[in-house]
Amino acid sequence: MKTFVAALGGALRRSSIQDAGLAAALLAGTWAVGGSAATPVVSASFAEALWPHARWVLIVICVAAVAVRRRWPIPALAAAALAGMVQMALAAGPVPADLAVPIILYTIASQRPRKASLALLGAALAVVTAWSAYVNLDGRVNGWVYEGPFGAGAGARAPEAPGPQPQGAERDLPLRDGGETLETFGPTDWGGTPVLGSLLVVAWAIGWGVQSRRAYLGQLEARARDVQRERDQQAALAVAAERARISREMHDVVAHGLAVIVMQAQGGAAAFAKRPADTLAALDAIVATGRASLADIRHVLAAPFVDGQIDDSARPVPGLAQLRRLVDQVEQAGTTVQLHIDGAPRPLPTRVDVSSYRILQESLTNTLKHAGPEAAAQVIVSYRSDELRLEVSDNGTNESISDGNGNGLRGMRERAALLGGEVATGRGPDGGYVVRARIPLDPGETA
Repeated sequence: MKTFVAALGGALRRSSIQDAGLAAALLAGTWAVGGSAATPVVSASFAEALWPHARWVLIVICVAAVAVRRRWPIPALAAAALAGMVQMALAAGPVPADLAVPIILYTIASQRPRKASLALLGAALAVVTAWSAYVNLDGRVNGWVYEGPFGAGAGARAPEAPGPQPQGAERDLPLRDGGETLETFGPTDWGGTPVLGSLLVVAWAIGWGVQSRRAYLGQLEARARDVQRERDQQAALAVAAERARISREMHDVVAHGLAVIVMQAQGGAAAFAKRPADTLAALDAIVATGRASLADIRHVLAAPFVDGQIDDSARPVPGLAQLRRLVDQVEQAGTTVQLHIDGAPRPLPTRVDVSSYRILQESLTNTLKHAGPEAAAQVIVSYRSDELRLEVSDNGTNESISDGNGNGLRGMRERAALLGGEVATGRGPDGGYVVRARIPLDPGETA
């Protein structure tokens, strides 16, 4: 919030400095062209005494309106328009300060809603049109004529009549012979609707174009922010997915390896006294299992995981082709396993193959840890046209069977869910524990 307020304050300060600079430029330009030199259509005594001061008051009003155009745009437009109307009513020529009205209208068009700026443009055009009609229909001659490159010295002036002028006559009004006024000069409209109306329309159009471009750039910036935010979210999701993958793989590899090692160590210790050869065999199995687990861990940590698939170009990943070796490993640890394959095995996508193997591995690991001594397990793998079914059941009686909320079971469910499948776990109808998994297959998809 403090940062936003500071940025807003800085922007306001910058805009105020810009407005003040523009107002100063208009004032300097007006001074350069002699802003009070034009003589109005009034008596000579008033013009000589008050007009220079009155004209500068009107010029200052226009300049001040430009200076506050961003803070109070509508009052500034009304003040500048009123000052300009007074100058036209007195037949004074335009000066740079009179550009205040189109400048303020440009500001309104660039900052305010389109309906509001269009309404103000319409009102300004209506005033210009009405004033121009009045000047052209009042029966008098347009009192201001252009003289000089910037209009300096212009005023209510007509060509002098030939011959001597009567004493005391207004030198700015032509006379007939005998003193009758030839023409009467009145207010001016500075070009009327063709000039002033076009200037106002152009100023509004430029302001609206600036607002449209600003809105377009704002949309582009918002879109860029959205893209960046989406990219950050995707990166965060990718990191979370990779972390979850590593967690699942590490759990499955370490848990299975340790379970086999513990069971082999227990069996070797029990056989040490009477069957030393079995103990040596158990130690050899422990070494082999430990080395295999370490190799799997290194592969899990090093293998890239892109778009939900493991890059197995460097080293083959475990799959259902290694299922027989897994069963032999579990049997060496002391648990009998019956393996049944239904249907014709076929190559599977890598992610399906790896996940299926890990689900079976974690299920057999749970059997080793929880089924108890003398337990037996049964593994059924069913290849169907549109899905792969996996089932691992045991006849264990140990009461410490998992309640279904452990990390291993949760990892199995996550693996199946990522492939659009599901995992169901629970106690079997005849006791023990059963894990059933279903993974859909695309008939045309292969490894």
